[in-house]
Amino acid sequence: MSFTLAQPVHSELVIKKSRFIGCVQPVADRAAALAVVASLRVEHPVAAHVCWALMAGGQSAANDDGEPGGTAGRPMLEVLRHQQIEGSLATVVRYFGGVKLGAGGLVRAYTDAIAQALLGATLVPLVRQRNLRCAVPYALEGLVRRELAAVGAVLDSVQHADDVHFAFTLAEPEANAFIARLDDAAQGRVVWQPA
Repeated sequence: MSFTLAQPVHSELVIKKSRFIGCVQPVADRAAALAVVASLRVEHPVAAHVCWALMAGGQSAANDDGEPGGTAGRPMLEVLRHQQIEGSLATVVRYFGGVKLGAGGLVRAYTDAIAQALLGATLVPLVRQRNLRCAVPYALEGLVRRELAAVGAVLDSVQHADDVHFAFTLAEPEANAFIARLDDAAQGRVVWQPA
């Protein structure tokens, strides 16, 4: 199961005089992530590096921002993958302390900054949603509305024509049981349509 974060979480490490400020926060997509990274560059103008990793909207990305290739963004991304974190951006702002850490030291520092931040995270399970559409006679409109409310479905639209047409979103694990229950309650008078 995948998770996202309830709110941003932070960490701060000092390793051989270099300061690593880590943050993992929920984001919707790459554009939102890049806006956060741009704001961090403005907020920390003298930082040596603003490295980041993204898992959101079915996309993943990592950026080392001048650190040796594969020593910052990729290790941060692996922490997100290992923890099954989706819809999130991991960032680390590094202030260089004058002592080089080497490739292994950098990988450990960036990994630890994100792992430490996640220790304080409240994880929220991500549940895949399914879009459904159906039509019912007017006499069944109340029944359908009650059933949708009972399972916590999100009603996207209702159209009144010859029949009442519903478009709604429901948690994927509950969809098949809901369809069977509604078909049974409506005695086969529900017409399911492609979503």
